Amino acid sequence: MRMGRGKMLATASTAVAVAALLGTATPANAAIHQCERSGSRIPCTTVTGIDPGSYLLVRRGPGYGYESIEPAYSRLYNGNEVGLSCWTLGDGAYDNPNYRYWMSIELPNSRSGYVNDWYLNTGNPDVWKQQIRQCP
Repeated sequence: MRMGRGKMLATASTAVAVAALLGTATPANAAIHQCERSGSRIPCTTVTGIDPGSYLLVRRGPGYGYESIEPAYSRLYNGNEVGLSCWTLGDGAYDNPNYRYWMSIELPNSRSGYVNDWYLNTGNPDVWKQQIRQCP
């Protein structure tokens, strides 16, 4: 079956629209915004890319060898909002071992910890490094 140029463009436009509606996390639609945590306005984003029925564990340090924070506050799910305090390097993400960026995050309940940035809707590090400081 041969497609004409007009039909190919319509198909490509439809694919782009579907991807936008599904909320795929790409640098073009990354969602860093301002929110309030601990009485201050800081950059925030949402959790993304977690398999259905699973969760992202908030840890005490930038790596999978660190324990989780208190169990009642340690699980994050797609769509949960987190404050972004700073970034650092640590273990690679389970889904991408070469991606070693970890965010120190603040939760709405005044708890804090670390998660791998691979699972946050922050986009490209070249962009978010301009908005979020490196941890001391």
